[in-house]
Formats: sequence, structure tokens, C-alpha cells
Amino acid sequence: MEISGSRFPFSHKQASMEIKGIKTDVVICRHDDHFLVIATQIGAMGTMLQARKEEGMAIHPTFSVSTVFGKRNELIEQISLSGSYKPLLISLGLKDHSVETMRGILSAVSENRLW
Repeated sequence: MEISGSRFPFSHKQASMEIKGIKTDVVICRHDDHFLVIATQIGAMGTMLQARKEEGMAIHPTFSVSTVFGKRNELIEQISLSGSYKPLLISLGLKDHSVETMRGILSAVSENRLW
């Protein structure tokens, strides 16, 4: 993944990969107050989801996941469990919604996370 220089006021990484023969672009951005992950196979943003860590006395952290627009997807729940302490916004513009595609995106995000 490519790490940004001084082009933006926030850190970001971006990558392109083939998942099941489909070009998939992933961009991860770290802002002061949240993380943004964009994964697209259609060249545009898609379903927008948000995950926030819930405050409380629970031993294991819990997260609330809401759909900003579009269809809900399990990928955000997996990414939110990977240790991010800031709210996470994710956009999925995918042609293929298979488990294999989701695992490929999750792997790319986990290997190159900014948190």
C-alpha cells in the first residue's frame, strides 16, 4: 500500500488488488476523530456504514453499527473488532458481495490499517 505524504492533511493508504478476477481499490484514511475505509470495484462509493465503540463497563468491547445509506454488511463488524478506538466509516461499492471478496478486503484493511 502507498502511504500519503504531505498531499493531504490526514494519513492515508491506498491499494489496488484483484479479488476473484475483479479489480478492487481500497483507501484507508485516518482523521483526528475517525477512520474512513473505502473499498470499490465499481469506481464509486457505495453503501456507507458506521461503527462506534460503545462506552461501558463490559469486559469485552462492544460496537454499535449503523447504516448511513445503502445495505448493511458484515464486513464493518469484522473491521470494527480489529482494534480501532475511533469511530469507523466504511463505504463498499462492490460488484461481488461474496464471502471471498469480503475476506480479501478485510485482509487488505487488517494488513495495512492505520490504527
